[in-house]
Amino acid sequence: MFKKNVGSVDRVLRILLGLALLAGFFFWPSEAGYRWWMLIGVVPLATAFMSSCPVYSLLGMSTCPMKKS
Repeated sequence: MFKKNVGSVDRVLRILLGLALLAGFFFWPSEAGYRWWMLIGVVPLATAFMSSCPVYSLLGMSTCPMKKS
């Protein structure tokens, strides 16, 4: 599978952001034409639950704590 590169604080922030965006999609008035953009909240939720972010992998980043040797 994917290499874990999302730390616990990063995961919590991604979950909160994803839930906030999806809540906005479901509770925002349907007259707002840009409301469907809030479905992007699925992406931070998915990366949080997989503990892996493809963009971090491409950039060689990681928010996981360093392992002691």
